[in-house]
Amino acid sequence: MSATHTFLERVTVTIDGHVAHVLLDRAGKMNALDDAMFEAIIATGHYLHNARGVRCVVLSGAGRSFCAGLDLSGMADAGRLNEGDDLIDRTHGNANRPQQAAMVWRKLAMPVIAAIHGVCFGGGLQVASGADIRFVAPDARLAVMEVKWGLVPDMAGYALWRGNVRDDVLRELTYTHREFTGNEAVALGFATHVSADPLADAMKLAQEIAGKSPTALRSAKLLSNRTPDMDVDQVLMAESKAQHELLFSKNQIEAVRAGMEKRDPEFVDP
Repeated sequence: MSATHTFLERVTVTIDGHVAHVLLDRAGKMNALDDAMFEAIIATGHYLHNARGVRCVVLSGAGRSFCAGLDLSGMADAGRLNEGDDLIDRTHGNANRPQQAAMVWRKLAMPVIAAIHGVCFGGGLQVASGADIRFVAPDARLAVMEVKWGLVPDMAGYALWRGNVRDDVLRELTYTHREFTGNEAVALGFATHVSADPLADAMKLAQEIAGKSPTALRSAKLLSNRTPDMDVDQVLMAESKAQHELLFSKNQIEAVRAGMEKRDPEFVDP
């Protein structure tokens, strides 16, 4: 049983079983980020937040690229530059609107996997970085592009790259906006796996993840999100509290029974 939803003619979501495939669907513009794309990405994330039964999300781009970054045609109108003042406003919890387009994937309760091919520049790289796991084509072209246009990465990149990308490497790539390949992206910390077919591999992993206890997955993601900012004592307590909530819960008991009986588990979605 599958269902498809479209948001502002920019993003298409197909839910099949327990996996949601989110497609940035502006292929003619290499899925560049304009106002409608920002709104559509955020609306998609909020929709998935409330979508019962979705246990894993795959994020990809239509056409020949994942996302070319900011649609610069929107900056041709100098009068719009004053809109930058709005960036200070926290319109989405701890984030402004552009930041939420990347952070919404990290804030989702379920794991998110990005499949990167073609071009993945600037804001596109930051959107992909919001995912938990990233598959990237070996010949993909990536870049921290913002300084080229007199800007800085400001779509949560610094928060999302922290712990993955070495500080001196990030500084060099930001200052120079040098392009790097998918192969390099894994070595540099921007991606998880190199893949000849990122979308197929992302979907395969998503199906595997979707077969796990959804409550355990959500708890594990929450721990992964929270613990980097905690001290050791706080981490230990967070682990204990999460485990206390899971032990002897319906899904935890089902996971054990299914494993012992060598059958597929039948989990209840939160």
